[in-house]
Amino acid sequence: MLAVFSAGVAPGLALLCYFYLRDQYETEPVTTVAKAFIYGVLLTFPVMFIQYVLTEEKIVLSNVVSAFLMSGLLEEFVKWFILFYLIYQHMDFDEPYDGIVYGTSVSLGFATAENILYLLAYGVEHAFLRALLPVSSHALFGVLMGFYFGKAKFSRDGKKNRRLWISLAIPFFLHGLYDYILFIESAWLYYMVPFMLFLWWLALKKVKQAHKLSDQHYLRIVQDKSS
Repeated sequence: MLAVFSAGVAPGLALLCYFYLRDQYETEPVTTVAKAFIYGVLLTFPVMFIQYVLTEEKIVLSNVVSAFLMSGLLEEFVKWFILFYLIYQHMDFDEPYDGIVYGTSVSLGFATAENILYLLAYGVEHAFLRALLPVSSHALFGVLMGFYFGKAKFSRDGKKNRRLWISLAIPFFLHGLYDYILFIESAWLYYMVPFMLFLWWLALKKVKQAHKLSDQHYLRIVQDKSS
C-alpha cells in the first residue's frame, strides 16, 4: 500500500516542484499552492463518477466522443472552473507566471489522485509508464491552461475573455487528442511519442513566454511607481 501511494504521488509532486521553482519572482505561498492541488484531488471523484455512469449507461457510443467529450472536455472544464472561480481573483495570483503554477497544481492534484486509484486497481508495475504519460500530460495541459489565465489577467489589450476561452479550448483539444491516440490499439505508441514531445515543447515555450510577461508586468509596476 505504501509503495503504491509513494509511486502514485511522486511524479505529480516532482513535476509540481519543477514548475513551482521556475517562478523567477516571488514564489507562491505553499499553502495556496497546496489548496489548489487539493482542489484537483477532490475533483477526481465526481468526474470519475460521471464517467462511470456515462459508460455504464452506454451514453458514449464512439471513441471520438469518449476521448474528446467524456475525457477531454469534462476533465479540463472542471479544472478550468476551479481555476476561474477559486484561483483567478486570489490575491496571491499577482503575476502572469503564477497562472502556470496554479494551473499545474490543480491538474497535478487531479492526476495524482487518478494515478493512485489506477495503481491500486492494476498494480505498481504500471507506475513508470503512468508517470511518463497521464501524469505528465495533465501537468502540461495545466501549463497551457495556466499560461492563458495569466495572460488574460494581466494583459491590457482588452482580450481577457478571449484568452479565458482559449485557456479551456487548447487543453480540451489536446487532451481529447491524447485520449484518442490511446484508442489506436497496436499503433498508439507511434503517435504518442511525437505527440508528447510536441506537448513538452509547447509547454516549455509557454513557460518562457510567461517569464517574459512577468518581466514586463514588474517593469510596468516600477514605471508606474516612478511616474
